[in-house]
Amino acid sequence: MDHITLWWIALVIAVVVTIVVAVLLSLVIGAARDIRDGAAMVWARGQQTANNTIHIALLHKTLDAVTAIKGRAVGILGEAQAIRDHAETCPGCPTCILAGLAGKKRES
Repeated sequence: MDHITLWWIALVIAVVVTIVVAVLLSLVIGAARDIRDGAAMVWARGQQTANNTIHIALLHKTLDAVTAIKGRAVGILGEAQAIRDHAETCPGCPTCILAGLAGKKRES
């Protein structure tokens, strides 16, 4: 073999190796993009989960407020039922209730 034939063989081998390297590099770039996209999706879902867990503490505060409101509402309901029961049995109502309220104001 002469040196020109060897040069052409080397050139063909270099072109084939370059094409193989380009194909492999494009596969690596595609895999890296898939990993990047997957990581971005995991990051977004993680942030959404974190935002949702922040609200759990607020739900506990809301539950405390609702419990307090319920306690007060039960007390108001009891007072309203007592007034209704009194009004049903008292022939002098509402005058006696108003007189009782005026007496309580004087006592205070």
